[in-house]
This record gives sequence, structure tokens and C-alpha cells, in this order.
Amino acid sequence: MSERSTILRHATTVLAGQLAIMAFGVTDTVVAGRYSEQALAALSIGSAVYISVYVALMGILQALLPIWAEQRGAAHSTQLGVSVRQSLYLCLAAGVIGMFILLSPDAILRWTDVPTELRADVRSYLHILAFALPPALLFRIYSTLNQSLGHPQLVTWLQVASLALKIPLSIWFTFGGAGLEAQGAAGCAWATLAVNLALFLCGLYMLRSQRMYEPLALWKPMEPPDFEQLGKFLRLGVPAGLSILVEVTSFTLMALFVARQGTLATAAHQILANMAAVLYMVPLSLAIATSARVSYWRGAGDEMAARSVAIKGFQMTAGMGLLLSITLLLTKNQIAALYSTNAQVVALTSTLLIWVAAYHLPDSIQTFCIFVLRSYRITFVPFVVYGLMLWGGGLFGGYLLAYQGLGGFGPIHSPAPFWACSAAALAVTALIFSALLARSLKRSKDLQRSS
Repeated sequence: MSERSTILRHATTVLAGQLAIMAFGVTDTVVAGRYSEQALAALSIGSAVYISVYVALMGILQALLPIWAEQRGAAHSTQLGVSVRQSLYLCLAAGVIGMFILLSPDAILRWTDVPTELRADVRSYLHILAFALPPALLFRIYSTLNQSLGHPQLVTWLQVASLALKIPLSIWFTFGGAGLEAQGAAGCAWATLAVNLALFLCGLYMLRSQRMYEPLALWKPMEPPDFEQLGKFLRLGVPAGLSILVEVTSFTLMALFVARQGTLATAAHQILANMAAVLYMVPLSLAIATSARVSYWRGAGDEMAARSVAIKGFQMTAGMGLLLSITLLLTKNQIAALYSTNAQVVALTSTLLIWVAAYHLPDSIQTFCIFVLRSYRITFVPFVVYGLMLWGGGLFGGYLLAYQGLGGFGPIHSPAPFWACSAAALAVTALIFSALLARSLKRSKDLQRSS
């Protein structure tokens, strides 16, 4: 099988799993919205806090992918097993930190000016999700391990199948019935807890029963913490996690700023954000698949093969990003009409989708680059660039243009400035990351030739 085929097969499998996870959020939004406006509001606020905590900690664990893929490429199966056991110490620390934040959310709720009447519901929602976080992080380790081994399909099957559990549980726990009182937004949290526990237990069963894991010797007694190895994990994982946090919070804060413009702008922005999130899954899947293959070949000592895979992955990601952007431009009116029947919302959304199309192509390229750069242990510089571009150029620039005016333009009371500035910031980010990746590929090529 060619490397292009391997990447596409891996990416398609990851994409299916990612879309299933997105469906969890859609399910909860629909269920809570049908229960009451207050439940929907509490869920929206609570999920924003939870997602910010989860993705930052998840990013640390996801960053272990290149390490484990390299060990697989080097045929160090037993060493990989030891590394997986060491990652449990990292997972424990992440779980404790995350649970502390979710069990003590009052400072966050005050800082974000959450209405007093919603705080009790949000607090209850987050308290339940605090206990859903550890199994979610443990399943992320299982997911990352499978991606590094080139077998993401097991994870995808579990994620897709879990929808059959998530949907009825969210409905039952939220609305009550069969002797259970209605829980409101907290019902969605209870359903998430149940699903996360089920996914973790299924992953644990797979690790015990599937022969593909036997060479790893995973079930040996836990070794004491190897602080040198844990330090390597943190040097790679912490900047990666912080980068994801910057990306998520920039989206969250953008939504809060746009909300000041009223319901029409907020509704249109929500559609744009949802569309951008769906499109993002494509380059994300390609990036995960490619970085796994690049790390595999680097571990095998074949830098030329790693370089070739990285170039092919870049071409596929950029090509797909361009195709999806053009498709979005051509179908923007139809897409807007799918989301809403309100003529004003449709008109504004179809106009603003032009900016999402401009946003998606550089977003695809920078997403691909940042994942592959981790295979070359480059994480700190991308984090700094993220902070400057996404918070500074995209978010702050959009705020100035929308509410104060910038460079002779504005103020423009519309979501457009935020999306235009974010697209421009991502374009610069994509150029910087592409240059970093090109330099890394050239350096690895030169080193192999000299050796």
C-alpha cells in the first residue's frame, strides 16, 4: 500500500471518530434546548468551560503520538509499553488538575460574568463532568496509542457505537422518566459520564483481549516514575496543550464579543463557527495520520521516507483545504438555508461564509504543520506564534475593527471583522509554520546525507 493510501485510510478512520464526538455536542445542545432555555444556557456555558479544560489536557496526551510512533518504527515494542505505563503518571496529574478546576469553577464564573441565576446549574453540570474527565483522558491515551500503532479503527468503532448510548441517555436523564426525575442540563452531564466510563472500559477490554497489543507487554507491574521520560513528555506535551487552549479560547472569546451585537449576529456567528469546526476535522485527521507516519519513519531511521511522507501529506491537506474552500464559496447560500429559515439570518450568514472559506485554507495548512512539527520536536515556537497571531492579530484585531475602528476602517458592528482578522492571522501563521516545517525537513535530509 502506498503512503498516500495509508495516510488517507488512517485519516478517514480518524475523521469518522471525530465526527462522532462532535455529534455528542450536537445531541446535548438539541436535548437541552428542547428542555428549556435555561438548561441550554447552562449547558452552553458549562460545556465551554469543560471543553477548554479537556482539550488543553487532551493536547498534552495527544502529543505523545510522535514518541510512540517513533518507538514503533524503531521496533522497540517493550520500550513502547514502558512509555505507555509512564504516561499514566502524566494522565493522573492531568486528571487531578482538571478535576480541581471543574469542582471549583466559581472564580471562572465570576470572571466571565455568568448570570447569577445560571451559576447553580452550571456548577452542578461541571461537578458531574469533573468525574467524567479522568475516564476521558484515559481513553485519549488508548486512542493515541492506537494512532501510533496505525490502527485507529478500533477507537473509531467505539466512538461511533457510543452514539447509540449517548443519545437515549441524554434524553432520559434530561427529561426523566421510568422513575428518574428530570435533571435538566445536568442530565446531559450524567450521560457524558456514563459514555466516558463505557468507552474507557471498552478500551481496557481491548487492551486485554486483542493480540496486537501483546508485543508491548503492557500488563507488567508499574515502574516508578521516570522523571527524565516524564520531562520529555512535558516538554512536548505542555506547549502542544497550551497551543490548543489558545485556539479554543480564541473561538470562545470571539463568540462572547460577537454576542454584544445582538441575536442576529450571534445566530450567524454560531453557524459560521459550526461550519468551521466541521471543516476543521478534515485537516486535523490528515495531520494526525501524517504525523504518525512521519514519526514511524523517523523511528526507523529513514529520514528521507519521513520527508517524503510529510510532503505528500502537505500536498493532500492543502489540496483538500482549497477544494473545501471553493465548495463553500459556491454553495454558501444553500448551506446558510440549511441552518436557518429566518431570511435575515440566512442573508447575513451567506455573506459571512465568504470569510469562513478564506479562513479554512490557511487553517488547514497551519493545522497540518503544527502536528508534523511535533514529530520534529518543535512545539514552543508554534505556541508563541499561536498566542501572538490568534489572540493578538485575530481576536484583538477583530475587536478593534468591530468596536473601535482600525486603520481608517470601522467600527464595523458585524462578526465579519473577527473572521477577517482571524483569516489574516491564520494566513501569517500558516506561512510561518510552513517555513519552519520546510527548514526541519531540509535539516533532517542534510543530516542523513552527512551520516
